[in-house]
Amino acid sequence: MTVINPSSISGITSITMPSGDGNVLTIHTNDGVERFRIDSSGNVKVGSACTISQDGDVFFTGVTTATTFTGAHSGSGANLTSLPAAQLTGALPAISGANLTGIAATDNVRTGILDVAGVSTFRNTMNVGTAVTISESGLEATGVGITVANINGNAIGGRRNIIINGAMRIAQRAEDSIVTTDGYGSVDRFAVRSANTDEAPSHNRQDGNASAAGENPFLAGLPKSLRVRNGNQTSGAQANSYIFIDYRIEADHMRNSGWNYVDPNSFITLSFYVKSGVAQTYYGYFTTVDGTAMNWPFDIPVAAANTWYRIVKKIPGHANLSFDNDHEMGIRLVIAPYWGTTYTGSVNVNEWSGYDSSARTPDNTSTWYTTNDATFLITGVQLEVGGQVTPFEHTTKTEELNECFRYYRVQSKTRQSGREGGSSGYVMLNSFPLSPHMRNTPTVAMYGSANYNSNVSNIGTVNIASDHVGFTATIADDNYWYYNNGWTADAEL
Repeated sequence: MTVINPSSISGITSITMPSGDGNVLTIHTNDGVERFRIDSSGNVKVGSACTISQDGDVFFTGVTTATTFTGAHSGSGANLTSLPAAQLTGALPAISGANLTGIAATDNVRTGILDVAGVSTFRNTMNVGTAVTISESGLEATGVGITVANINGNAIGGRRNIIINGAMRIAQRAEDSIVTTDGYGSVDRFAVRSANTDEAPSHNRQDGNASAAGENPFLAGLPKSLRVRNGNQTSGAQANSYIFIDYRIEADHMRNSGWNYVDPNSFITLSFYVKSGVAQTYYGYFTTVDGTAMNWPFDIPVAAANTWYRIVKKIPGHANLSFDNDHEMGIRLVIAPYWGTTYTGSVNVNEWSGYDSSARTPDNTSTWYTTNDATFLITGVQLEVGGQVTPFEHTTKTEELNECFRYYRVQSKTRQSGREGGSSGYVMLNSFPLSPHMRNTPTVAMYGSANYNSNVSNIGTVNIASDHVGFTATIADDNYWYYNNGWTADAEL
């Protein structure tokens, strides 16, 4: 091959390489280094890093820089490395990941392992082996079972509901009779209180039915409810009028409930069903007694009349909450169809604040109060430790009745008899044990008629305590006596 060393060449339209060894055309710089080569096959080589073949393939070593790529792309990407993240833009094509290998173990997917940091969403059912199925409807497991440390932040076993008779099954005072008694008069543990009304409201235990509209508690195993019926309030809503449902809880029941009530990150959850004959927003509140009296008002929205709604309220702790370790009232739950403006004012719902008797809740709409014979029903009242509402805790009627006996009990047809062998005087006729023991020493009252002979008089009670009730009578010398009578023992808060 002839070697030429011109500084420039012009006017040449073709260069033909001579035959012989090499049969190549090379271009060198003046230092003798080859910079460009065309071989006998027509391949072009630039330096040692780039080769352009006659069939259109280009081979590079080192870094390749381009403004754009167009047309179809194929081939292996096995040697693509160190791609800057900022240059990976646009939508990725739909490709199979069947052959993905070597993915990092942390926060990624490997064979046999799903390791995800943060929240994960699975659109359909997920199976863990053959024994566990997780779906949007729940978790199913076969075999040994499920092991957890706690449920809803609390112990797995034991009672959840702090409220007694929340299903409204017990009504010792009236069974299903309609009463106008102010206070306790129908359903046990739930008092109905009113003042400054033209006509006293009535209340009773009410039967439900399967066809009721809304979130029907009957279908949740709650066939009974407490019904409050407004009277005819002809003079309208007065500032000092009110009608409300009152439930009181002992201080030690709250103190020992497991709720860390001084921690704002610890919660109890209130839930109940409500139905009203008038659609409006109602209000309720919790108020504490011990230490600094605190108030937590909440709204009760009823969007449609005669339709059941389930109300759920998550109540945080507060540094000012305090509960004594005694059997007196520690906290009070009020659910109010109506409060007059004497008792309402500027107050934020779902927040703790100091109790103010003139601002217990926001101002109430008076429509329910001024609607003659309007009704207001509640049932399924549950107060449980934790921030998650759970289904209503059902217990047997016997269990519920025994819980109610702590506060009130009715004893019918008490019969005592005996003889006195000495002089006339007071004689203990009998002593009745109270089981379970009542909250404190009850107030005992007899009702009905007492039957006894002419030599028996002054029948009464004596030596009453939380665990027993004693009766006495004055009897004549050596005379037989007896009486049949009923009595009640009241130790309500």
